[in-house]
Amino acid sequence: MSPSADRSSGPQTGADELVRASAADLARRLAAGEVSSEDVVRAHLDRIAAVDGAPGDGRGVAAYLHVSGEEALAAARDVDARRAAGEQLHALAGVPVAVKDVVVTRGTPTTAGSKILEGWVPPYDATLVERLRAAGMPLLGKTNMDEFAMGSSTEHSAYGPSRNPWDTARTPGGSGGGSAAAVAAFEAPLAVGTDTGGSIRQPAAVTGSVGVKPTYGGISRYGLIAMASSLDQAGPCARSVLDAALLHEVMGGHDPRDATSLPDPVGPLAEAARSRDVRGMRVGVVRELTGEGFSSEVMASFRSALDLLADAGAEVVEVSCPTFAHALDAYYLVMPSEASSNLARFDGMRFGLRVEPSEGPVTAERVMAATRGAGFGPEVKRRIILGTYALSAGYYDAYYGSAQKVRTLVQRDFAAAHEQADVLVSPTAPTTAFPLGSRLDDPLAMYAADIATIPANLAGVPGMSLPSGLAADGLPVGFQVMAPARADERLYRLGGALEALLEDRWGGPLLASAPALDTVPARPEVATA
Repeated sequence: MSPSADRSSGPQTGADELVRASAADLARRLAAGEVSSEDVVRAHLDRIAAVDGAPGDGRGVAAYLHVSGEEALAAARDVDARRAAGEQLHALAGVPVAVKDVVVTRGTPTTAGSKILEGWVPPYDATLVERLRAAGMPLLGKTNMDEFAMGSSTEHSAYGPSRNPWDTARTPGGSGGGSAAAVAAFEAPLAVGTDTGGSIRQPAAVTGSVGVKPTYGGISRYGLIAMASSLDQAGPCARSVLDAALLHEVMGGHDPRDATSLPDPVGPLAEAARSRDVRGMRVGVVRELTGEGFSSEVMASFRSALDLLADAGAEVVEVSCPTFAHALDAYYLVMPSEASSNLARFDGMRFGLRVEPSEGPVTAERVMAATRGAGFGPEVKRRIILGTYALSAGYYDAYYGSAQKVRTLVQRDFAAAHEQADVLVSPTAPTTAFPLGSRLDDPLAMYAADIATIPANLAGVPGMSLPSGLAADGLPVGFQVMAPARADERLYRLGGALEALLEDRWGGPLLASAPALDTVPARPEVATA
């Protein structure tokens, strides 16, 4: 189903126009002196105050865990002063951005959505945050997420769930639901997410936004609080393919502080997004990601988008990746195994929460047990236990070792498929956004939300989700594009072309048809003075 024809009538004006503008348009207007960065930041802070609410209060989008109002305004004023003085600035200077709370930010609380880090203020920035600041991009705040990025609905945040701007009774996806919701609710033009098994792409799919998981190593992981080090990857969240490309170019590139960082320079991603030419491009439909478990409406939207690509000159072929059927099982051994190791550092001894036993001797072992028992939520505990078991003596080869063998087979399936196709495509998620609370008691149903996104993480290849339309329930459907490692520009080439074709059909961006959000009480920490 296409977006409703009942769109906002006429051009938007004032602050509403600023929050609904694309990042590319804001950048152009800032460079031309038509608007100031302070005005842009203030408009977004006002929008946050109007529609966000706070996690746990039951109202609003609850995209943010912390809003950095004064800091963002100070950064905006600095950009405005430098631009007025004639300084040559980055193309995105003055365009604000939100950052997922698993990314370390100097002087701003970073909790990873967990009580075990509540109140922790890092003394340093992640590399990608350094690059955002160097580009002159004001940081609006830190977005909500499933605790330590473990979840597919943001309901495992220790501070309460975020909500989908299309229907606040439904999930915005996870683990990066806060970043996707902030972008989709016009609370930020751009946001940073992280993707370990689909945590950028699945939220993008269910909120009608664009999300990209770059090639593993394409954006530095230095300063990301690790869950699964061989899978975690930061990436852009945006409302258009071009905006995602522009943010990707800011964050990407080699970092000597990250041993897994690729030496390659960032490619011409924005140029690829603007090309909008898919003639002769071979598009491979992954048979194993279009069958059982995918709703009929999701598949109808996917097939309709494929028809547009074929009409535009792309060659659509079917490919088979047999081991993708086992990717979910392998992932839920590799990921918790690495998480159990990474999260061992949260022990109540060095930083973060410390809980001493209420009675009896205060020993290191008892402090660790009390701290981890109080600080970690049930999903994190579940995965730590699962991972520790998979790594234990006598079970390592049977579980973790076997999962790594499946991972190798998934990589080989990708390689074989790319001999037949330049990019691989599938629906991003098997359904539209599900109601909050509907899967909390069924972990397997929750995990299945990432069935189409996990293979790209296991193989380390790049993936993108962009909206392909609305289902009959009025909720967005996502279209996933995957490319070979280090060929991220292919995502942007196909994504930019498909986005243009779809918007020609719809008469504008999908998010233009999103329901209006009710006004909620202002967040007390949002400073706009």
